[in-house]
Amino acid sequence: MTPYEATVFTELNRWQRAMQQPPSGLGRISTRLQRGMNRLIPQRVHDVVTAAIKQMTRAVLFGAEFLTRNPTEGLSMTERDALVARQIDFYRKASAAEGGVAGAGGFMLALVDFPLLLTLKMKLLFEIAALYGYRTADYRERIFMLYVFQLAFSSQDRRQDVYRHVANWTAHSQQLPGDINAFDWQTFQQEYRDYIDLAKLAQLIPGIGAAVGVVVNYRLVTQLGRTAMNAYRMRLLNEQRLIDGQPKGLKPQS
Repeated sequence: MTPYEATVFTELNRWQRAMQQPPSGLGRISTRLQRGMNRLIPQRVHDVVTAAIKQMTRAVLFGAEFLTRNPTEGLSMTERDALVARQIDFYRKASAAEGGVAGAGGFMLALVDFPLLLTLKMKLLFEIAALYGYRTADYRERIFMLYVFQLAFSSQDRRQDVYRHVANWTAHSQQLPGDINAFDWQTFQQEYRDYIDLAKLAQLIPGIGAAVGVVVNYRLVTQLGRTAMNAYRMRLLNEQRLIDGQPKGLKPQS
């Protein structure tokens, strides 16, 4: 094993443990606070976010507008990771710039930021999937991307459930329904909304909206990128029968 591969295994093992940790007391308090703050957000903001997530989910499942890259073949894990890191850096800078402009533009532009940021995140996921060698024209690959998205932006309770699907994707993908309308987009959009609303609320505050937009968008895209990188690393290594999705020394969650 090369030094880089050893680093990947260490990072992946740490990430696997984090995905399977039970919700902490602080996490539960934060969730309750977030739900309380959600009630302060104008309903039209909730309506915009819900509509944007619904439309984007349908576009990912049914559309072809994201299919801009063929799967990359014949590269080592090191080479794939380097290319993915460049894409993450590009998209988080683009999202930060977009968030800053939207935050400086007041309430209406802040509303526009939600669907724009979601589009950038989805484009990044398609890029990452292709760079790790997966053919995103297959609807099962698109379902996998939506699971990865949920891993990045869900409560810890939901994250534990989603992780089990991702860690055992070969078996789980064979059980997917033939009808892609069966995907639970309602839970998907609710978890995403609950996760980001508190952070994005400050973007509506005059005077600090631009700074908040830059920082929050940058961090959200960074988090998605790192989650996707580890999910696809785990999947590749699973397929190579090098690891089993369950880090050594950690008992499976019942």
